[in-house]
Amino acid sequence: MAKKKQNQTDDQFVAVEEALSKTEQFIENNQKTLTTIVLIIAAIVLAYFGFRKFYLQPQQKEAQAEMFMAQKYFEQDSLNLALNGDGNYPGFLQIIDDYGMTQSANLANYYVGVIYLNQGKFENAIDFLKDFEADDQMVAPMAKSAIGDAYMELDQPDEAVSYYMEAANMKEDNFTTPKYLMKAGRTYEILGEYDNAEDAYQRIKKDFPESTESRGIEKYIARTQTKAEG
Repeated sequence: MAKKKQNQTDDQFVAVEEALSKTEQFIENNQKTLTTIVLIIAAIVLAYFGFRKFYLQPQQKEAQAEMFMAQKYFEQDSLNLALNGDGNYPGFLQIIDDYGMTQSANLANYYVGVIYLNQGKFENAIDFLKDFEADDQMVAPMAKSAIGDAYMELDQPDEAVSYYMEAANMKEDNFTTPKYLMKAGRTYEILGEYDNAEDAYQRIKKDFPESTESRGIEKYIARTQTKAEG
């Protein structure tokens, strides 16, 4: 038995030695190619970090400074000036064109989407809001809800409700989440999905009892229950 185990161990050592030998032979035969691959990878990594440091960072700094007036016009409800600029400072659309790879241009997509939503240009609003990418726990849900609003204006409640629910599930707080759930509940009712509507209203009642939306929520729950039974 001991001899059998010894033979197995010897065979394993032989197999390992053969594998190592083959690996060494492969490296030796392909040393030039492997060296080239390593150098290419190193060059790509260096180029990436150089691009970020010497191009993107200065671009972001410049874009942020250029966008200041557009944001100010937006806060003042001067939406056309915010969108197109005033002749001295660029609007959000030009920021997107000139600084497309920066965080500022990304944020400009959100502003443009909201402006178009307010101007009744709902399809344009959806396009820009979908181009906006953010991990921000406040702005990202707002963008999703705004897409839902645009779809509602286009009479597409089935699309709208998915964005309302996405907004509601992104970040829970007593102020915004109940608003998104209420929008979702009402939209589900329009779609005739009364069980889903009730679930949205019940979540407001259970998880956000201090919210404005929780006041009178019982009547919404009762209404959906009645419609579901009928």
